[in-house]
Amino acid sequence: MLTYVVFALAIILVGVGTFALGYQLRERRFRQQMKLAGESADRLLDEAKSRQRELLLEARDEALKLKAAAEVDIRDRRAELHRQERRLQQKEEMLDRRVEALDRRERAMTEKEHQIEATRMQIEELKKDRQRELERVAQLSVEEARDYLLREIEQEVRADAARRVREIEQEAKEEAERKARAIITLAIQRCAADQVAESIVTVVALPNEEMKGRIIGREGRNIRALESATGVDVIIDDTPDAVTLSGFDPIRREIARVALQKLIVDGRIHPARIEELVAKARQEVENQIREEGEQAALKAGIHGLHPELIKVLGRLKFRTSYGQNILNHSIEVAHLSAALAAEVGADVNVARAAGLLHDIGKALSHEVEGPHALVGAELVRRYGKSPKIVAAIGNHHGEMDEPQSIEAIIVQAADAISGARPGARRETVENYIKRLEALETVANSFPGVERSFAIQAGREVRIIVKPDEIDDLGAVRLARDIVKRIEETLEYPGQIKVTVLRETRAVDFAR
Repeated sequence: MLTYVVFALAIILVGVGTFALGYQLRERRFRQQMKLAGESADRLLDEAKSRQRELLLEARDEALKLKAAAEVDIRDRRAELHRQERRLQQKEEMLDRRVEALDRRERAMTEKEHQIEATRMQIEELKKDRQRELERVAQLSVEEARDYLLREIEQEVRADAARRVREIEQEAKEEAERKARAIITLAIQRCAADQVAESIVTVVALPNEEMKGRIIGREGRNIRALESATGVDVIIDDTPDAVTLSGFDPIRREIARVALQKLIVDGRIHPARIEELVAKARQEVENQIREEGEQAALKAGIHGLHPELIKVLGRLKFRTSYGQNILNHSIEVAHLSAALAAEVGADVNVARAAGLLHDIGKALSHEVEGPHALVGAELVRRYGKSPKIVAAIGNHHGEMDEPQSIEAIIVQAADAISGARPGARRETVENYIKRLEALETVANSFPGVERSFAIQAGREVRIIVKPDEIDDLGAVRLARDIVKRIEETLEYPGQIKVTVLRETRAVDFAR
């Protein structure tokens, strides 16, 4: 029992000693940690103080740099202000000098105005003296002289008016004669007189001279049968290996040509065979006419035309006007009309169709009475075309009072362009140039003319005169004299505008 107690006490003593030893060890470790923490804190404090000193030094250096830069900027601004002050001072001095110069000029102008006023008063006195002297010499007062001058001018104006009345009457007679000629020409045109002389005959080549006798036949029965069936004259003369077909209807001549060529190839020439081959030739020509009409519509870009219109249009292939093929002319007018309509914003389709069909009335020849424009318009209207197309066709030569649409004006312009372009019709470029040269020659024949230019296809002459030889009134008289010379020496349609240009120059030198 005692042993257990002693063992327990020993254990307790060992535990107490172990606890005391552990406490001492922990106390010592704590003190060491505290010491280390203090040393670390002192080190951090020293580092912070050192960093603070460095920052203060850096801030001081930066402040010094900013101060130096600010001082440099201030010096520059002060220098700029001094320069601006000098410039302002110079401007003020310049303005002062200009004000002084303006004052001197104003005083000089005032003195000149006084001098001018005095001179004007002297001139007025001189005019009055001259007027009194004139009244004394002429023994007329101002009112009497004015009345006398007015009477003279009135007599001159009356004479000019009478002469102008005679000129107007003469122009009216000439215009009436021109319109009468136009009406007669139109009537002749309905009978295919628009064909030029060399286009009313067709020459057919023969293989030999013997063929002429076979064409004539016994007692001329073959040639009579051919002329009766085709409606053309067959001319057999001394021309070697050729027969001439003559007739005003180009389609009949084409039928006769085709039939005669078939007879020559066939070799059997007698009245029955002639009638048979003429019928075949007529059918071939009709087919050709239809194909030509279809090709023309295709080239012009127009679709949906009535078959009868196509057929009538194809007949224009065998018609000419002043040597220009009418079908080709119609296709050209269609393209021109479409181009013009596209430029001005009009209906391109209407302009194109009216341009192609504008001369379709010529294909009817003398079958229908009236101008070809109105005949063509009625034909197109009958086959369902729009009123705009009908109006454009009917008015492309001005048969109506005024154009009813812009498309009608476009077709008129395109028709004139196609017919008036160089080489389109019989008038040669040489004749056109001769007319222009004649106008320029008349203008250059007057003294004082420097240069002249005939423009607007000979409808206007612009004349540049020498300003040192001809004054403004002389330019007016020159224009009148040139007009009279043109009226006396040249022949021309319509009227010619004469414009005289006089250049005025003002030259001075700054010293």
